Amino acid sequence: MAALLAASGKAFGDVIRGTQPFSPFDYAPPETLPGGRWYFFTPDEARTVEAMVERLIPADDLSMSGKDAGCAEFIDRQLAGSYGSYERLYMQGPFQKGTPEQGDQSEFVPRDRYRRGLAALDAWCHASHSKAFAELPGETRDEILAGIEAGKIELPGFDGKLLFEIVLGNTMEGFFADPIYGGNKDMVSWKMLGFPGARYDYRDYVERHNEKLDLPPLSIAGRPEWKTKG
Repeated sequence: MAALLAASGKAFGDVIRGTQPFSPFDYAPPETLPGGRWYFFTPDEARTVEAMVERLIPADDLSMSGKDAGCAEFIDRQLAGSYGSYERLYMQGPFQKGTPEQGDQSEFVPRDRYRRGLAALDAWCHASHSKAFAELPGETRDEILAGIEAGKIELPGFDGKLLFEIVLGNTMEGFFADPIYGGNKDMVSWKMLGFPGARYDYRDYVERHNEKLDLPPLSIAGRPEWKTKG
């Protein structure tokens, strides 16, 4: 193998000048859906998820909340796509509890976890507080989420920690993902971090260490000011 690598010499890349010889998204385009509606969640489920992501990422001096950043919309669109059914994962039994090193061994795909988990959460809230989760004050929602995460609150008929873990993970994904998927509205998290986004070419910057570049973030779909009417 070493002799083969030595004989292969250096690798060279072509420099593209003029118009690129390809079109964006001409192969394996990202799964995206237009905004303005819910694709998987019912209205009640959507309110519950928005109430959860609002507390998981609360608004502060650095950014808007997870709700305002569109994390619930991101989750809804992901559940409506291949992620929601674990289309690309092996999901045949038997299902047995594994070690932490083995990762997730649940029989429930994400759609099941949300549908069953959100129903169980609201059932517990109605029984304990006579209100749905989304109707409770923010401090009470914080206490419930903390109790579920710690295993101190058991939801009826569903593993609460399984719900908490997937909502927390998906919320973080939606907050930091490219806005083309529905979250990270106005690239709020990228602006907060100073992340320049999905730029095509970083060659002018790779050797510039420990500098603040102040590059405006760029989505896969460009920037809003690039879009013209007509």
